[in-house]
Amino acid sequence: MSTELSPTARALRTLEILQSRPGTTAEQLAGRLGVTERAARRYVGILREAGIPVESARGRHGGYRLRRGTRLPPVVFSQDEALGLVMAALDGHPGAGDVDDPVGAALGKVIQALPEGVGRQAAVLREHASAAPDRYPARPDPATTSTLVAAVAARRRVRVSYRSGAGNEWEAEVDPWAVVTRHGRWYLLCHSRRADAIRTYRIDRMRAARQTPDEFTPPDDLDPVAVLEENLGTGWEFTTRVVFDASPAEVAPWIRPPMGRLEPSGDGCVLLGSTSNPEMYAQEWLPTLPFAFRVEGGPELRTAFAALTARFVAALADQPPATLAAEPGGGPGRESGGRAAPTGQD
Repeated sequence: MSTELSPTARALRTLEILQSRPGTTAEQLAGRLGVTERAARRYVGILREAGIPVESARGRHGGYRLRRGTRLPPVVFSQDEALGLVMAALDGHPGAGDVDDPVGAALGKVIQALPEGVGRQAAVLREHASAAPDRYPARPDPATTSTLVAAVAARRRVRVSYRSGAGNEWEAEVDPWAVVTRHGRWYLLCHSRRADAIRTYRIDRMRAARQTPDEFTPPDDLDPVAVLEENLGTGWEFTTRVVFDASPAEVAPWIRPPMGRLEPSGDGCVLLGSTSNPEMYAQEWLPTLPFAFRVEGGPELRTAFAALTARFVAALADQPPATLAAEPGGGPGRESGGRAAPTGQD
């Protein structure tokens, strides 16, 4: 067993482990400390003697945890932890470099509370690292997110007001299973009472969320990330149906979950899904696929794709002679083209 750390240092390490991993068992604690289980229990006892309320529970979900609301000594970060925190904040929220931004103000307080050496490095990183602004910012309201997380933890139904990417608004009563962050977007994975189906709602598009007294029971062994991925392309206003002559095995690596569900169909396959933004589906998703396809539905997606096709055809057409004469270097057969501004994401 390791003898490098003093009993006091190991007790503080025990406190750090219980802060970050509630429910740690004596066996797990011993493994992380590099001591016997008996010694690990002794360090827990040292914390209790110091007035830190460490609770223990038996059974499948047992282990040691700190009592909720416990006042602890100041948190100590290593240099790697502090720099990693600053980098994560800047990467996920470009405004974190601005002292007037709420996240930036909070990050500044954290840096100010760090020890001199570590804090100086973190401050230099924050000052001299630049983050490009997000072209399509989608910052969920912290209060709304907090309401949803509290409802998930309490297993309480919520009533949400929602505005889709197409501008349609509605209210729904849902069982909130989990809050999931994916590629910079925050989602509520839930069961819609109105549709009696799984739904994924972007939290930044929620106008309001209110917890109700009604309770619910989430599915057993729920994998929120996997279920979210499976259902990102379902439940939106406009249905989509795209047919490929290629096999599912060939097409599948090119299909992202929000695009829908791929199913075999004859000698090829069909992509079934839904979207709140047919223009984005037509302009940003379908053109990236290296396969011939047919847009069979729905009508909104066909209209959006027809408009995109007309633009591309016009881009390859010869320009009228009058227009060519007005341009330096113009001549017969000169082509023009353009690229539409991105429309954002579903």
